[in-house]
Amino acid sequence: MKNIVIIGCGQGIGFAAAKILSENYNVIGISRTENPKIENLNIEFHPIDIISGNLDKITFPEVIDGLVYSPGSINLKPFNRLSIEDFKNDFEVNVLGAVKMIQKLLPNLKKSESASVVLFSSVAAKLGMPFHASISASKSAVEGLTKSLAAELSAQKIRVNAIAPSLTDTNLASQLLSTPEKREASGKRHPLQKVGNANEIAKMVEFLLSENSSWITGQIIGIDGGMSNIKL
Repeated sequence: MKNIVIIGCGQGIGFAAAKILSENYNVIGISRTENPKIENLNIEFHPIDIISGNLDKITFPEVIDGLVYSPGSINLKPFNRLSIEDFKNDFEVNVLGAVKMIQKLLPNLKKSESASVVLFSSVAAKLGMPFHASISASKSAVEGLTKSLAAELSAQKIRVNAIAPSLTDTNLASQLLSTPEKREASGKRHPLQKVGNANEIAKMVEFLLSENSSWITGQIIGIDGGMSNIKL
């Protein structure tokens, strides 16, 4: 059975991915969020903050076939209200945490016959949106990291791709979807007239980890209700 490491499995897309992947893979999950529902999943769970935690406490399998880095942030403010610390924090969560995990597990990934790394960008990295300066900057960095690593690691047959969702119905976005009116308004901003759900994104994670995507690397895959490429 292949070994998959999921960072940010405590809630949202990471939790949905852990639920799906645990059916066919050996899943090691890491999250600072201790969701009681995790106990119902067939995974090895470690409650660690990926930024400040000590990863040496975890004994990872010698061979790792997949790494999913799903932590994110929604820090929406006018530019003049964003502090340097806001930019630093978003960059740390979205980019440096991914760098830390990939560097930590790269020797294990290299031992796999067909390893896959899945990162997360955002529709805001492609489409200019007001109040998204900090998150757009950090997610754009994720896209650059994805393409650069895909090129560098292709010789080791390690694939690296990123998923770029639009607004998805998760705990992270709960304030933006807290009323029926907000949900309806958010849905209407998308050509498909609805917001996404975590299972839709998790299914793409599953695909990118599988052999069915063995010829896909260096791609930024938009799952965004058409927002990034369609204007009605």
